[in-house]
Amino acid sequence: MELISIPLPSPAAGTSRALPFLRFGKEGTGRKAYIQASLHADELPGMLVAHHLRNQLTELEQQGQLLGEVILVPTANPIGLAQTLLGTSQGRFDLRTGQNFNRLFHNLSEEVLERVRSQLSSDPHANQKLIRTAIRDYLKEQTTIDELSAQRLALMRLAADADVVLDLHCDCESVLHLYTGTPLWDRVAPLAGLLDAQVALLETNSGDDPFDEACSRIWWDIAALVGNEFPIPLACLAVTVELRGFTDVSHDVAERDANALIDFLRLQGIIAGPLSQTMRPACEPTPLAGCIPLTAPSAGLVVYLRELGETVKAGDPLIDLIDPLSGEVQQLLSPVDGIYFARENRRFVPPGTRLSKVAGHQAVRRGSLLSA
Repeated sequence: MELISIPLPSPAAGTSRALPFLRFGKEGTGRKAYIQASLHADELPGMLVAHHLRNQLTELEQQGQLLGEVILVPTANPIGLAQTLLGTSQGRFDLRTGQNFNRLFHNLSEEVLERVRSQLSSDPHANQKLIRTAIRDYLKEQTTIDELSAQRLALMRLAADADVVLDLHCDCESVLHLYTGTPLWDRVAPLAGLLDAQVALLETNSGDDPFDEACSRIWWDIAALVGNEFPIPLACLAVTVELRGFTDVSHDVAERDANALIDFLRLQGIIAGPLSQTMRPACEPTPLAGCIPLTAPSAGLVVYLRELGETVKAGDPLIDLIDPLSGEVQQLLSPVDGIYFARENRRFVPPGTRLSKVAGHQAVRRGSLLSA
């Protein structure tokens, strides 16, 4: 194991931060996996999973079980980790710019294609190597002056040439669920089974350029842009793993999740050895455009009427929203048939708050599909 630290530009006189990461195996040897936790710095289940992964990967490396390289970033957002307001962590949005830490990662597709188009051939492996080199070169040439942009660039430099990218997050309160690119589902399905995910949300362009898409969509974008002229493999399997809710932080659960991720890396040829568990079938995937949020029409006290993970029908009551002064109760209904999989953890909310999410089977939304 090698511990490396990437310095970030100072945001103010007398202040400096760095982005630390761990490398297991040898750089450039075999297939590469990249795993990061807490890009939204107040989402902590992934940080504990990373702790267990560190211990397991250290042991596997000592046993000679690593067939490739694993980059582990236990705290992917030192900026957000330092943001506390009145005793409460503010790790989702940068307090200087208001930007979401998991948005606005640069879409490399057009720039990289411009560099490689004249050199593409009928050999998919040669094309993969060519595109990977162009990705590294492009990111190496980029410069930044502010801390947030430098953090984004550092994370992309670590991840964008990986075969597997796993971005560990959580929701407010939820069952375990995944986000990934539609073209990747067949290869992601084993991960869903290993993690016992209840929902998998698929899209090719969810809007606002989250981290996982910035790593993986370059491959299907370029494939679409060149059409049938050249074979372009989907060389980066990137997944956002939502590890349940904010308070689901326990050693037993985190160790089980870490075991599942290690087993997935075994399936990817990055770690040797047999699986530690029996493969379960994957959940049925649904389009991200079919994930319908339920929004509070007014301020009120929130009472949830159904349990997470339940299958619901359109029109089923999900929430009582109570005005404590008038006594009025607004009953909020499921907008579609689907899996009721995530909800807000606050129990008194202002108007416009997204309270719950239902994963429906039909793609009905347009535009930016991710919450703020």
